[in-house]
Amino acid sequence: MKTFHCDKCSNQVFFENTHCSNCDSMLGYEPALRTINSYEAADDGLWRSLNTRDAGKLYKQCGNYVEHNVCNWMIAADDPHELCESCQFTVVIPSLSSEKNLVLWSRLETAKRRLLFSLASLNLTPASKDDAPETGLAFQFLEDGVTDECVMTGHDNGLITLNIAEADPAERERTREQMHERYRTLLGHFRHESGHYYFDRLVADSEWTDGFRALFGDESADYGEALQRHYKEGPASDWDQHFVSSYASSHPWEDWAETWAHYLHMIDTLETAHACGLSLKPAKADEPSIDGVTLPARVDTFDDTLSDWFSLTYVLNSLNRSIGTPDSYPFKLSTPVLEKLTFVHKVVDSCKKTGIKHLFTPAPPAVAPLPASDAAATPVQTG
Repeated sequence: MKTFHCDKCSNQVFFENTHCSNCDSMLGYEPALRTINSYEAADDGLWRSLNTRDAGKLYKQCGNYVEHNVCNWMIAADDPHELCESCQFTVVIPSLSSEKNLVLWSRLETAKRRLLFSLASLNLTPASKDDAPETGLAFQFLEDGVTDECVMTGHDNGLITLNIAEADPAERERTREQMHERYRTLLGHFRHESGHYYFDRLVADSEWTDGFRALFGDESADYGEALQRHYKEGPASDWDQHFVSSYASSHPWEDWAETWAHYLHMIDTLETAHACGLSLKPAKADEPSIDGVTLPARVDTFDDTLSDWFSLTYVLNSLNRSIGTPDSYPFKLSTPVLEKLTFVHKVVDSCKKTGIKHLFTPAPPAVAPLPASDAAATPVQTG
């Protein structure tokens, strides 16, 4: 993530902010510029940009910004869409009859916007289902109790489903403990499920298939049986010698998705460290050091990225322990895992040069997504 500043007073602001805490300017994200801009009110409910790159240009707030305050993305004033580029990807939202659901939905949208920002940084911006019904991406946020079946977080042919309970920190921590997981975050779910989507778009039936199978295994193995075996018998005792997580050991699809999520985790954190100008200059020469974190997109080899990563996570964990909190990076990366991460990097790097080819169809103006109580859920496959 980049760092952002208010155009009016230069105060540092964050990706999720809607107002500058110093000068109270209204803030919004402009996807074309990939910047948080400051705005002043204009006529007819429009907003005039104060950013020097498009100063004076008129924008409107996303419909979810205006009505629910769950978004901070902006739309060009002459754009026919009601919703911003991010909110157009959400096709089902939870019922807003309860205040809690509004809070959970807001957290889900916040995490989703961070995922989309990351994907744009890697030249992996997906098409929506409106633009590409067969190959596009969509999200639905569902809650238990609306239908007879429990909502399972997962991916099915470009439709990512998330159980809104995952946006409740207490519920998510309870699940993490039950599953014996080292790490469970809302953003991590989005990264993981996007991994299933990009496997279908980038790896399946491509020149990457043989390389994938050499590292991750044969994805044609029965997925349902593999998951049943994983939950019944648990992972092998030496899973951490071959996989980034125990769940990754359940099936090659999950191994890819977990590795993909970990790759995004690394790249995003390193980008933030670079934007903050972070460097490490320890008192002892044999301790991890960084002269300056290089943007992963600009390093010569992925080994350089890994070197920065190992140094950075050593310090992150040391800082967390100093204030009595768990390690922010509770992972051990074995040689096979590093090889898999390098493979993901190669696939992503190839897309930065060639882009992703989608079949586009004309899209009508987006409308607000239906509450979950008014929309039918679609069963999901990969978790």
